[in-house]
Amino acid sequence: MAGTTSTPRGLDGVVAAQTKLSHVDGQNGVLIIAGYELKELAGKVTFEEAAHLLWKGHLPSKEEAAALTHEIAELREIPATTLAVLRAAKNAPPIDALRMACATLSLDLKDPNDISPAADFQSAKMLVARFPTIVAAHTRLATGQEPIAPRKDLSLAANFLYMVNGTEPDPIGARALDTYWVVVMDHGMNASTFASRVIASTRSDMVSALTGGIGALKGPLHGGAPGPVLDMLLDIKTAENAEPWVRNELTAGRRIMGFGHRVYKVRDPRAEVLAKVADEMTHARLEDHSLFELARTVEGTVLRVLDEVKPGRNLKTNVEFYTALVLQSLGLKPTTFVALFACGRAAGWCAHVIEQHAEDHLIRPQSEYIGPKGLVVGK
Repeated sequence: MAGTTSTPRGLDGVVAAQTKLSHVDGQNGVLIIAGYELKELAGKVTFEEAAHLLWKGHLPSKEEAAALTHEIAELREIPATTLAVLRAAKNAPPIDALRMACATLSLDLKDPNDISPAADFQSAKMLVARFPTIVAAHTRLATGQEPIAPRKDLSLAANFLYMVNGTEPDPIGARALDTYWVVVMDHGMNASTFASRVIASTRSDMVSALTGGIGALKGPLHGGAPGPVLDMLLDIKTAENAEPWVRNELTAGRRIMGFGHRVYKVRDPRAEVLAKVADEMTHARLEDHSLFELARTVEGTVLRVLDEVKPGRNLKTNVEFYTALVLQSLGLKPTTFVALFACGRAAGWCAHVIEQHAEDHLIRPQSEYIGPKGLVVGK
């Protein structure tokens, strides 16, 4: 009888693949990236070095790091067709513009359908190099400005800030963005990574796989809503308002942004790293620290009230909460936050595509039919 089997909703608890790339320990709040706990990488290696770790299985030597950084820098410029798409999509949300633009990036590949290890590695470098260029160009086009050509003498993060602002990038800001991208670069079998692997499992190419990954990331249940975290803090205004505001939201049945996670039952380790980044950044730049202090107070209040109102739910701080503080402190608009997330996650998507192509096995789960049977036409 339909419905009698215990099919897990959303494949909850089902192991869909074996991977050497990352492991999420939701019970203990630990994220392992290719053997390293996140705290061992974030702020200690560059995004390019962390990408090498995912793609090649080890952290690069100085020579390997320099070569990869140079190769990525050489690939940053986007094709004319891609720029034309961004001009046409200047009023679209940045994540939509990135999805549309990504699909054009196979146009200047020698063989877009080549999925050999060498071709995949080259595509990975190209995609990671061009995603920030796309987001920066769209950011300027959306505000009536002309895109700025990328520079090759800057790191990926520093060059992004240069292409957005047109001024020499702040080293502290560039380091914060670089750390953010390392923090979000891979996170187990999340929806966008799974989507990318399913596409790759058909022997489709990396550009197609990442285009699908962006489509999955766009959904608010996955890409999240770091922008509304800022709205929440601005709405609360003061520490004294935090508790009544939170209780009112919960009474109205609304979600508190930046809290709760599908996997983590303790504080998201990515939030731990980004909280330190936000704190260090605002102190080092001698800017108004009040928003960060308010965020800390709000975080403590929310956690206390959630434990009281929703006991046993283990709704703890997630990566969205401090993402909002880090990215807004760089002068970036909340509308760009999900696209910036994709710039970091692209390294992980590419690594999973490489791994899936090596596995060379079609992902084809079964479904449980629960519809009617025996219907006859005309009756």
